[in-house]
Amino acid sequence: MTRLFRRLREDIRTAFDKDPAARSVLEVLLCYPGLKAIWSHRIAHWMWTHRLPLCARCLSQLTRLLTGIEIHPGAKIGRRFFIDHGMGVVVGETTDIGDDVLIYQGVVLGGVSLEKKKRHPTLENGVVVGAGAILLGPITVGEGARVGAGSVVIKSVPPGTTVVGVPAHSVEDRQRRAAILEHADLPDPVIDLIHHLAEEQERLRERMETVEKDRGAERRA
Repeated sequence: MTRLFRRLREDIRTAFDKDPAARSVLEVLLCYPGLKAIWSHRIAHWMWTHRLPLCARCLSQLTRLLTGIEIHPGAKIGRRFFIDHGMGVVVGETTDIGDDVLIYQGVVLGGVSLEKKKRHPTLENGVVVGAGAILLGPITVGEGARVGAGSVVIKSVPPGTTVVGVPAHSVEDRQRRAAILEHADLPDPVIDLIHHLAEEQERLRERMETVEKDRGAERRA
């Protein structure tokens, strides 16, 4: 029982550590669907591992109805896991999540195979996954890696790396610490492309102006 209360306190502290909007313990207990989903999953996972699969699935579906978060009871989740906001999060059956992992709303940890084997992602310790990101297949996201919002990840991500885009690709040196996902600091591949096209258009415009001036000078001569 002491261990149980210790874990509950740890979960509440995690909410304060990873969400600056948290103001009181009562607020966290009443208003954080991610916390409720994690606590419910622990019970469902216990049922799953003790050969009560139907009860486990029913509990997970009830939790989905109440929180908007669907975690399959077969998924393995470590300590200090936190789901911020949470609506639309889906965690598949063979997902493995390490300690100190943070994910945002709309994240999907999905499978791409119909075979009864490991078919969902593994998130190692300290991984952060931005809002709306989709991770598919038995890939591994290495320790401390970050996945940008809206990215689609279909290949394993090395430790400490940040990936963005569709499909996701690396955008920074793996030595950079990735404890917190600073969305504003992540490059947007679409915006980068637009900027590149705008710069290219400006160079072409300047070149055309130069050509027209040269032709005008030739006619006057």
